[in-house]
Amino acid sequence: MPRQSPGSDATTRHLLSLCGPLPERPRVLDLGCGPGRAALLLAAEAGAEVTAVDLYEGFLDELREAAEARGLGDRVHAVRADMGAPPCQDGSFDLVWAEGSAYLIGFDRALASWRRLLAPGGALVVTECEWTVEEPSAGARAFWDPRCALRSTARNLAAVQVAGYRVMGVHHQPDSDWAEYYGPLGERVRASGSPSPAAPTAAATAATAAVREELDVRARHGHEYGYTGYVLRPVTAGDDGAWPARPETAADAAAVREVNLAAFDTPLEADLVDALRADASWLPGLSYVAERPDGSVAAHALLTRCEVAGTPALALAPVATDPALQRSGAGSSVVRALLAEARRRGEALVLVLGHPAYYARFGFVPASRFGIRAPFEVPDEAMMALVLDDTVPVPAGTIAYPAPFGV
Repeated sequence: MPRQSPGSDATTRHLLSLCGPLPERPRVLDLGCGPGRAALLLAAEAGAEVTAVDLYEGFLDELREAAEARGLGDRVHAVRADMGAPPCQDGSFDLVWAEGSAYLIGFDRALASWRRLLAPGGALVVTECEWTVEEPSAGARAFWDPRCALRSTARNLAAVQVAGYRVMGVHHQPDSDWAEYYGPLGERVRASGSPSPAAPTAAATAATAAVREELDVRARHGHEYGYTGYVLRPVTAGDDGAWPARPETAADAAAVREVNLAAFDTPLEADLVDALRADASWLPGLSYVAERPDGSVAAHALLTRCEVAGTPALALAPVATDPALQRSGAGSSVVRALLAEARRRGEALVLVLGHPAYYARFGFVPASRFGIRAPFEVPDEAMMALVLDDTVPVPAGTIAYPAPFGV
């Protein structure tokens, strides 16, 4: 097979473009490389020095031959090793690449164990099969659940957040990527039905039956699942301008009000914070500030209790940064610290009404994907949700905000 999972050269190129500027000769680790389609492209088009890892020597031999044939033998190094524990030094790669292979060790384990391999400023590129519908059918689950516990994009983004990564890009792979995989696979299956001088072995018969089942499930349920590519970068203090963030104290109240007054055109947000402090929805320790070097307040973010169909959730509002410090990382720093604290406390769901491009960096997705809606008219993409604990069912329904919100 030319590919071991759905994909295309176009998708590899697009994911590469989302990584941002790279060194002249980037060091790339391709994990679960298979026959090396991505490794060869990265070596040829990105000028990369690629270490390609797989456990199957047949794939590695094929990759070595292809690299030599293309004049890339000095840039592609095939290594037989376990991708769950690659024999590589910490911080030794500008890109860690894994198309269609992370599921073999689990998405969460991949995020955790591969982070150490990245050099400062490095990126992890991984593709994962996911549910694309809220309620997958019994037929789709009967096939996938015993093989791989698929999750939604929202739940995988939550896992990314938990693992401490910044989202640089998300790419939902097109149906044509599946055609590049299933086209050759279907041809092999059809060929296996042709007369042969040798009787097929039991293993071959079982393998063919398994592939036929997979093709049938894709034909009947393919709209329910698909592959998504993620380009991720570990979050460090420097990413957010090294702004220390902490819970607010009573001494910060006046400064928090000033930051909110400066950040917004009206005093409504500043008044909302003051009103929430006196409301039952206030949760001590979930109002955070980011500090300037002199200890003064640079940014503020607040989580208070709300509900969705009677189930407790958190409302992120307001988020404010001193206008002189916008785009400095102070706002991102305080939001990340606040969400981390909410997760540590065992909270499961956070809702925010805000700019989609900004909040997507923290893992928020449209709340409508979960059947969650605002109690007022709002653009679908602006009402967003972040799942902090994917072991807890996400409620569907209308958000009930605390009384001070006035809705």
